[in-house]
Amino acid sequence: MKQLFYLPLLLFVIACTSKTKSENPFLADFNQPVDYAAVTAADVEDYANTALNQAFEILDAIKQEETPNFTNTFIAYDDIQNVIGKANRNCFMLYWVSPDSLIRATGLSSYQLLDSFGIALSADKELYNKMLEVAKSDEYKALEGHRKNLVDDVIDYFEFAGVGLEDDKLEQFKKLTAEITVLTTEYSTNMNTANLVVKTDEKGIAGMPESFKDTYRKEDGSYEIPVINATRRPVLNNAKSEATRKDFYMKYYNRASDKNLSVLDEMVHKRHELAQLMEHRSYASYAISQKMAKTPENVWNFINDLMDRSHEKAINDHEKLKVFRNTKKGTQSNEAVKPWNFGYYRNHLLKADYNVDHEKIREYLPMESCLAGMLEIYQELLGLEFKKIEQASVWHEEVDLYEVYENGELRGRFYLDLFPRPNKESWFYAVPLTLGKSTEKGYEVPVAMLLSNFTRPTDKLPSLITHSELRTLFHEFGHIMECMSYNGEFTSQMGSLADFGEAMSQMFESWICDYDMVSRYAKHYETGEVLPKDVFERMIDAKNITSGTGTQYSLGNCIYDMMLYDKYDPENPVSTDQLWRNLDKKLAVPSYVEGTHPQASWIHINTHPTYYYGYLWSEVYAADMFTVFEEKGLLDQPTGIRFRELILANGTQRDIVEAVDEFLGRPSNNEAYIKSLGLE
Repeated sequence: MKQLFYLPLLLFVIACTSKTKSENPFLADFNQPVDYAAVTAADVEDYANTALNQAFEILDAIKQEETPNFTNTFIAYDDIQNVIGKANRNCFMLYWVSPDSLIRATGLSSYQLLDSFGIALSADKELYNKMLEVAKSDEYKALEGHRKNLVDDVIDYFEFAGVGLEDDKLEQFKKLTAEITVLTTEYSTNMNTANLVVKTDEKGIAGMPESFKDTYRKEDGSYEIPVINATRRPVLNNAKSEATRKDFYMKYYNRASDKNLSVLDEMVHKRHELAQLMEHRSYASYAISQKMAKTPENVWNFINDLMDRSHEKAINDHEKLKVFRNTKKGTQSNEAVKPWNFGYYRNHLLKADYNVDHEKIREYLPMESCLAGMLEIYQELLGLEFKKIEQASVWHEEVDLYEVYENGELRGRFYLDLFPRPNKESWFYAVPLTLGKSTEKGYEVPVAMLLSNFTRPTDKLPSLITHSELRTLFHEFGHIMECMSYNGEFTSQMGSLADFGEAMSQMFESWICDYDMVSRYAKHYETGEVLPKDVFERMIDAKNITSGTGTQYSLGNCIYDMMLYDKYDPENPVSTDQLWRNLDKKLAVPSYVEGTHPQASWIHINTHPTYYYGYLWSEVYAADMFTVFEEKGLLDQPTGIRFRELILANGTQRDIVEAVDEFLGRPSNNEAYIKSLGLE
């Protein structure tokens, strides 16, 4: 019998009529791709309904078992996770990327419906008690390896999700969780629909590449530059007009501020309430308990250590920029470099002192050849083969589909959605769709998509990307390889701990800092000339020119995230603007600009609270793991395959620190990371 908290979902399912398998593109045959081009809004809704029906059937079967065991309880639970997870991720993906407004709206509502089921499932005490029976059995005592870990981790997750609370508190927990989900969605929608532009003329756009001008020129000769991530660095690094740079900066860091400041306030308060229910002093304490760091104190210690190490270099970096600015402007000002001028003067310092012009280097980095070269490197290194599927059924004509093979056997599929367009999520993500799982039909292969917003091609030019964008491409595709590498028995064990999750992708960024690797594909879009080695070497020599300020900027974001969720006091709440002012007192180089509200369009504090420190935490492991490739060779396939099998494919099947230490052949340390920042 279904419990009352499933009743609203049950009523919805009963009210809907499911299509047959042959009618709904999502209900494709086993390991066959979804016919995304044929998907309608009705199909999305029907798919969510069908997934819920299947999940309820499995859940009922678990509860009817008189003698719970690993197979009829934990494997069955993993089946629920697989069914609901695939539907959940597909619905949300289409909300992010579909050009059809009705599909986007239905994708969001269907995702919210499925998410409600997930909240109810993790609070299901009857199911939890069945699991505890297994955990107390002799069968459990005989379990080893990933199967024992599955039992332990699932029970820990249920307890983390509040199943152990008294009934009244559990209802409050579920209510708060549902309300937070609504708020995070509202925040994201507001951020992605801000649609701000900078309007300027020929004087205001001076310094920008001709391709950029061509993209945003209006019929009357004026320019309208969308204030999005894809245009941020080009404008702030190149526009000669300080007024243009400042206008862009102020608008970029005010996106959705008219709506999201109040949304964020409410979200932070509700997350604090939830943590209090779970008897944690802060939301950070609650959330970090499930990560490698374990406690906020460990995170603060990690942050403070890097703050101390980077402080002096940050001051020197900033002083170097001040001197350069004063020389360029013919002044003797001691005024700090304004945040909207920082990238501009850094870019010109690179040109002046290192003869490095990133816009010239961009001409050697056409997306088409960079993508092809990157795919070749990943294939060669990891022992895989990628096959592009011609005339694939996709949600937009610019999307490509590839299949992944190992020794002729299908291992997975990935989609590439590379360029910005209206109403598309504006950030960069690797989005898992199917996670991988052993089934009676065989192994269900993983499926993922790369959601990106790289510089678009124009009528005159191909897509030309910066070296920074190339880094992003290698990074995000590293996440795709993590998805494709998973071959574990259970869906629930795909995906690593949050504060290790970036390490694998960060490690692959190192391949763009080696000339032998980059020269394979970095060829001028017109002449075919290979990027000159001396140009590349000057760029690499200059990579730490502002590593101190860069590290402090990242640490500032870590601190803000932690102050927001670890220092919140409901009796005396500090405004989210005041937190920036307080943060400036801790930084070697203050950077907050009055009148801006960066917290209104920062995806991490919305959907990934207390996550930002994980980027730096992961970099320690990334730099250390790369030392093995430095020793063995960047294209040494045995090392690549070993990395794929030990690290990429691991998920949570075994302790990740043990896996890393086995790959390294020693305990991990931070020496390579500190050296990479020029702070040794």
